[in-house]
Amino acid sequence: MNPKYSQMFEQVSLPNGINLKNRIVLAPMTHMSSNPDGTVSDAELAYYARRTGGAGMSVTAVTYVTPNGIGFPAQFAAYDDSFVPGLKRLADTIKQQGSKAVLQIFHAGRLTPEQAVPAGQVVAPSAIASERPGSPQPRELSDEEITSIINDFGEATRRAIEAGFDGVEIHGANGYLIQQFVSPHSNRREDRWGGSIEKRLTFPLAVVDEVNKVVAKHTKLPFIVGYRFSPEEPETPGLTMGETYALIDALKEKNLDYLHVSLNEFWSKPRRGEADTRSRMEFILDRVGGKLPVIGVGAIHTADEAAEALQTGVPLLAIGRELIIEPDWVEKIESGREEDIETVLTKADQERLVIPDGLWNAIINTPGWFPLADDK
Repeated sequence: MNPKYSQMFEQVSLPNGINLKNRIVLAPMTHMSSNPDGTVSDAELAYYARRTGGAGMSVTAVTYVTPNGIGFPAQFAAYDDSFVPGLKRLADTIKQQGSKAVLQIFHAGRLTPEQAVPAGQVVAPSAIASERPGSPQPRELSDEEITSIINDFGEATRRAIEAGFDGVEIHGANGYLIQQFVSPHSNRREDRWGGSIEKRLTFPLAVVDEVNKVVAKHTKLPFIVGYRFSPEEPETPGLTMGETYALIDALKEKNLDYLHVSLNEFWSKPRRGEADTRSRMEFILDRVGGKLPVIGVGAIHTADEAAEALQTGVPLLAIGRELIIEPDWVEKIESGREEDIETVLTKADQERLVIPDGLWNAIINTPGWFPLADDK
């Protein structure tokens, strides 16, 4: 291995005592390849088996904790005990090569496709539609429903424990329900769940508390609990870095093992609210202050790009699209073959790279999502 990449292969100890074999994380990537009944498919298992050998930790595509919380077509579910056997197959597949298996859990909220749930069941903190084209008008959740969803996050965590996962990641990013409670755009409530930023944090913090309560009750072994967030929103009003700092300050005081920043580009700059020219990641690392590990992510493709990102002091680095393009990314760097890393897909690569049909169709039909070359 080239010595300049040795930092990637340092072990990382999480606050709960679990050791990761290196600093690379398989990022959660939606693949839209589950069975129609919400169970884990053989295609998903093959996809994960092909690309989880190198990473110290692997975070699954997100699973929904409540029937009306689905976010995508062909998404696997965790809202009932009947899903545990499939979840166990997924955990076993990831763990068999030494990667820690983390189940990402969420509720899509107002981003639930209207056709995927019964009429009137697209729900959100407030009856405010997303500004994304074609978004449905959601129904405002009642206090009782909010409490029930918090419990659902706990129950999904129990199922993750029973299935043998090493942890869960609470998905509070990308505009889904947890972020919707934090955001001034989607949360216009005036009860205990909304208003000031402190009140808008009530729901996400309650989810964290419920997950930790379930972990303490159902396992004596160390169990990873992480939290993912998006630092800003484009909408006005929308999340700003200042509000994200309030979220970080609150999460630092909870029993969490890491924070995972959701970014399209690692070096992206704040939209507003900061005067200097540092990246969002650098501001966030300063705010966390080493209190717990942070996972950085965003358009990292080459070994040099990863090494440069780690120079910021970020403890962990998630690789998403690149591990789809190059499943042996970690192994090639570790064995000194970084020059052999592929960074571009061709239309002939699906079978060779074990990419399920749902994900492959999204790749070739979404311009700019992946670097896609002409057929070789």
